[in-house]
Amino acid sequence: SDFVVKLIDAYPADYPDPDPEDELPMGGFQQLVRGEPFRAKFRESFTEPQPMTPGEPTRLRWTMPDVAHVFRAGHRIVVQVQSSWFPLVDRNPQTFTDIPHAKPEEFRPATQRVYHAAGRSSALELPVLGGSM
Repeated sequence: SDFVVKLIDAYPADYPDPDPEDELPMGGFQQLVRGEPFRAKFRESFTEPQPMTPGEPTRLRWTMPDVAHVFRAGHRIVVQVQSSWFPLVDRNPQTFTDIPHAKPEEFRPATQRVYHAAGRSSALELPVLGGSM
């Protein structure tokens, strides 16, 4: 299974448009700050992939590349977790096979869960640097 975590800067609804003649309204705009895919079979090792066990919570941990971004006052931090980023990342057949050589019959639907329960909650840690603008 694949997981994609996206960090997004959501502009406030009343954010002014930089150019009134431009047809792109900035109010409510969502700016992708960073997105990082992770193929879960490589959670323990990139040289010895391991399948996930269906229905069993599995800890996935990876580091997104650093980026210097300022979330301005009134903006919201949005985190999206999804299981595909096709066509930016190739499709995962969900059958623990050699993906570049997967046959159409090897592709299966999959269900991914992000847990909220105590002791099994999902998290994203963001370093915060002080300062003012």
